[in-house]
Amino acid sequence: MDSLTQIVLGAACGEAVLGKKIGNRALLFGAIGGTIPDLDVYVGSWIYGNEIDAMLFHRGFMHSIVFSVLAAIVLGWLVHKLYNWGKRLNMTTRNDWISLFFWSLFTHPILDAFTPYGTQLFAPFSNYRVALNNIAVADPAYTLPFLICMIVLMFFKRTSVKRRLWLKWGIGISSAYLIFTLGNKLYVDSVFRKSLKDAEIEAVRFTNQPAIFTNLLWYAIAETETDYYVGNYSLFDSKNRFLNFRKVPKQRDLNPADYDDIKGLAWFSNWYYSIYKLKENEYRYNDLRYPLLDEEDPNTSVFSFVLYENGNRLNMRPFEPKFDGMGEVLKSIWERTKGI
Repeated sequence: MDSLTQIVLGAACGEAVLGKKIGNRALLFGAIGGTIPDLDVYVGSWIYGNEIDAMLFHRGFMHSIVFSVLAAIVLGWLVHKLYNWGKRLNMTTRNDWISLFFWSLFTHPILDAFTPYGTQLFAPFSNYRVALNNIAVADPAYTLPFLICMIVLMFFKRTSVKRRLWLKWGIGISSAYLIFTLGNKLYVDSVFRKSLKDAEIEAVRFTNQPAIFTNLLWYAIAETETDYYVGNYSLFDSKNRFLNFRKVPKQRDLNPADYDDIKGLAWFSNWYYSIYKLKENEYRYNDLRYPLLDEEDPNTSVFSFVLYENGNRLNMRPFEPKFDGMGEVLKSIWERTKGI
């Protein structure tokens, strides 16, 4: 999920493990631990000269269970060495710090696995991307109550019962909301299956996910033998069906058989993608797991980027979020969420 959410979750883990012993400093170290996996964005750019490789590195090994264990041991040992001296001598143990970093590191990819992006929890043994698709990468309903609880508890003494109570409220409310989104996901799946049947669309597979910032509006894409079909559904719609399906061509102006880089990108997109030739040596890659900015234009995916040939490989221009007209997009999401 977004960086703020991971900081809040990491801080909560730090408080749960060491809050009684070191107070607000536990929140700080937990927040640091919760941020570390997302540093793979910078590590990937540093390791690889190819932008595609760097993007595919994100939510890879540094978001795995193995990394959580290994990094927790190293960071726990190091921080204990640096912290355990002077007035703080014997205030904490090495196992305390290993536990703090393990939970702040481990909960980061676990939470990410609920989002549509995909997380390689089992790397390096498997490149399978876990994506439960039940919550958006940014959802204020999950983050804000959690954040408020973490802020409030900071004003109580580390030994205060009220401090622990606010921690429990923060974890409890956010966890309850996450469970709600899982149930909501199962409900929307059933609605989409019925919608495909009513529309006589013979899908070989489909996926759906909530819109950004909400769990009330959902986007879905179904694949047939020749095309994709996309649609949306709000919990406030008068009919419990996805309406106004749009056909999106399976445009493949570059063939995966000819480029290993396309195979990698297709794997990243779970094979929901299109590629349009823009001009000589330039192509637009659309990740169709995410909605279209313009429902009438299949080449306007929210998550798209330009590919170009670079020697015997493909490369991509760095992904830049499309902020132009974003206000109108958010307004349309709000209007659509209110139902039709």
